[in-house]
Amino acid sequence: MSGDQNRPHVVLVSEVTVDGKLTVTRGASSKLLMQFMSHEAEVLLHRIRAESDAIMVGSNTIRIDNSFLTVRHVQGKNPIRVIPSSRADISPDANVLSADSPTIIAVSEQADPVKIAVLKEKGAHIEVVGKDKVDLTLLMSRLASSYGVSRLMIEGGSTLNGQMFSLGLIDEIVLIHLPFIAGGSDTPSLVGGLATRSVDDLIRLELTKNYLAGENLITEYKVRRV
Repeated sequence: MSGDQNRPHVVLVSEVTVDGKLTVTRGASSKLLMQFMSHEAEVLLHRIRAESDAIMVGSNTIRIDNSFLTVRHVQGKNPIRVIPSSRADISPDANVLSADSPTIIAVSEQADPVKIAVLKEKGAHIEVVGKDKVDLTLLMSRLASSYGVSRLMIEGGSTLNGQMFSLGLIDEIVLIHLPFIAGGSDTPSLVGGLATRSVDDLIRLELTKNYLAGENLITEYKVRRV
């Protein structure tokens, strides 16, 4: 558990270019960049998955990447898959609904009951957390209390990462650095949507480790609580 016993310890893991981008251009799959990760970095990524009780990505990432979010390259149990989707906009054919591991779809009260019914038929657990949109703080509490999640890994996109940071729900960061510059003013970066106006608004980190996994630099940070 995190310092807050009502929620899991949350670790954000992501590949990033030198200029902090998550993909080649807006709307493109992150898999385009991930193919350049060394095998050792892939092993690291999947080891963190195996060590986590659950893994969370946003619904847009599921739509673009259609990942299974399972463990490969190492021995270990597949984590519970958690997808926040306020309107239950998850394709019933999405790979994340495979039988490899339980999948939780977090929705708001505004979600279409028909879409919810279809997802339930596909085996998904539905958690209603929030009136108009998914309440991520409530979701974290629900994961801890109802599913026993004490360690959550996030492989989110820019929007989900920004929402989690704005709510103070991320404890650690592991970055897999790729030797590219993507550029592009609208290309998603690691964290989006924060209303940073001065140095006082910056999220402060403490570098805890830096090392190579194959040819990829890995940096690990702890999020400092002010």
